[in-house]
Amino acid sequence: MRVKKLAVLAAVAALLGAGCGSPGAPVDPAPVSSVRQPMPANATVETTVEGGGSTENGCDPAASLPPKGDIPDGSTMDEIRDRGHLRVGVDQNTFLFGFRNPTTGQLEGFDIDIARSIAEALLGDPDAIRFRAISSAQRIPVLQNGEVDIVVRTFSITCDRLKEINFSTVYYVAGQRVLVHQNSDVESIDDLGGKRVCATKSSTSLKNIAKVDSKPVPVSVDDWSDCLVLLQQGQVEAVSTDDTILAGMAEQDPTTKIVGDRFTDELYGIGIPKEDEDMVRYVNAVLESVRGGPWRQSYDRWLRDRLGAANPPQPQYR
Repeated sequence: MRVKKLAVLAAVAALLGAGCGSPGAPVDPAPVSSVRQPMPANATVETTVEGGGSTENGCDPAASLPPKGDIPDGSTMDEIRDRGHLRVGVDQNTFLFGFRNPTTGQLEGFDIDIARSIAEALLGDPDAIRFRAISSAQRIPVLQNGEVDIVVRTFSITCDRLKEINFSTVYYVAGQRVLVHQNSDVESIDDLGGKRVCATKSSTSLKNIAKVDSKPVPVSVDDWSDCLVLLQQGQVEAVSTDDTILAGMAEQDPTTKIVGDRFTDELYGIGIPKEDEDMVRYVNAVLESVRGGPWRQSYDRWLRDRLGAANPPQPQYR
């Protein structure tokens, strides 16, 4: 996709430019054209976006099924063992969480580490896994169609989504913020009334933008890398999504900055087909086992320097 190639080239150019200057020299923000270019084919200026997730009585998105680590004959886990590999839907365009290492071509990131932990527990090998790169909009359909066993892709748990699929316990809590150019006067999402703000299709981020009182104009794309390109081209005023995703963008493009406080809490869970309750319990047992050392090791590797110290969230069960 040409948009994705532009994102990679822009990010590499920014990093090379930073490396050629003197140590500690400030990075000048790239100029933004005053002439708005045509929007890419996969980008949509949204005129109507359905509101955020429902909060009907009896729904607690943080609560999941109690853990159970055994593997009975004929269970979902037993079938995966017979197959010999775990099928996982992931991102390949979100730096720090799910992305391809440009040197090795291998998928890496915090979400990838979580997925490998489940494969290791179930199959005895963290590499007994087949990744499928999917967009935000594909996360629920690939589970419903049986194309993957689980989805580990910065997947916020909501009551609406729980009507269609199951989720594990919460393994990370993020929060939505805003990414803008270094020279922007924007200080929060409230300053973006009437301005174009990018998020991915079918994401909670897009719905949250539409709910802001100042009425920003949501622009939807397939992948977060597309949002970064639109910001670099001056097609949008800002990108708004989870601080975890924005941290990766800011790392890739030092001419950008993250502003404002969190205005949502995003509870990341592992998506699992609705009918596979045994798999939900098994995954929750794995998460219990990795919340100590492995979770912290992965967090320290990918996120601590960008987002500060953090602890794994305590599980809640229903």
